[in-house]
Amino acid sequence: MKHLLTIMDLSKEEIIDILNLADQLKYELKHGIPHPHLKGKTLGMIFQKASTRTRVSFETGMYQLGGYPLFLSSNDLQIGRGEPVQDTARVLSRYLDGIMIRTFEQKEVEDLAEYGSVPVINGLTDYSHPCQILADLMTVREFRGSFEGLKMCYIGDGNNMANSLIAGFIKVGMEVAVACPDDYQPAAKVVEYARSTGRFTMTNKPLEAAKGADVVITDVWASMGQEGEAEKRKIAFNGYQINDEVMAVANEKAMVLHCLPAHREEEITAKVFEEHAEEIFEEAENRLHAQKAVMVKLMAD
Repeated sequence: MKHLLTIMDLSKEEIIDILNLADQLKYELKHGIPHPHLKGKTLGMIFQKASTRTRVSFETGMYQLGGYPLFLSSNDLQIGRGEPVQDTARVLSRYLDGIMIRTFEQKEVEDLAEYGSVPVINGLTDYSHPCQILADLMTVREFRGSFEGLKMCYIGDGNNMANSLIAGFIKVGMEVAVACPDDYQPAAKVVEYARSTGRFTMTNKPLEAAKGADVVITDVWASMGQEGEAEKRKIAFNGYQINDEVMAVANEKAMVLHCLPAHREEEITAKVFEEHAEEIFEEAENRLHAQKAVMVKLMAD
């Protein structure tokens, strides 16, 4: 593994290896055991999109690993004023030991990896959110012990989260069912891969997808950059909500996850959210541990 660009790029073995290291780093942190694996290393963090969890978890994680995190907004870089990404990649590679980028276009991440000479981590694009899915998988394994025999259901927009959840959960051996409106389906490439495994179903009926699910996941109806479509999307996603009706057809002890921020009474009811808050906020914490594992895998000597 040279980079983390999409979850699709990882094998099941690589995913499990990252999760095992994340578990170890989490244990060490909770027990006050230092793990300065990246002492003397610097991570450049490029933010074309604002963030709460991504910035705080990467910055804190790099500090805990003994390294230095360098925040770079679009205002801090010539890339925001017309410098080609390939030039930025080649310059930053001479200063940094790794780059994390949170941006819009997946191609920007791919170009950084192609033209740079240091590891690149995708902190989020409109196509993929691999770090979040590693945290989700870590959380499922913590609460359920393993992935064997489990079913994940995703209800909502066929966005970057849907693309990454489908690929990640199928790769670890789980069954996946997705319910999206017909005009808001996941990427065709992801759906094609998922269908080829025989462990994937896609529907426009949330209750059908949620039937027998062990893990139920959703995301906001309008992601960052789609605020102008908010009203249109409220109409399109009417009924695509995690609520008591959905949870009644899922398995009795089904988990609920949400990458946050959550819009209560839109994609999830306040009641269901609070009933599963322990799982959701453990998931949020696990961004820290999963990303630390990725940084160690990519950047440690």
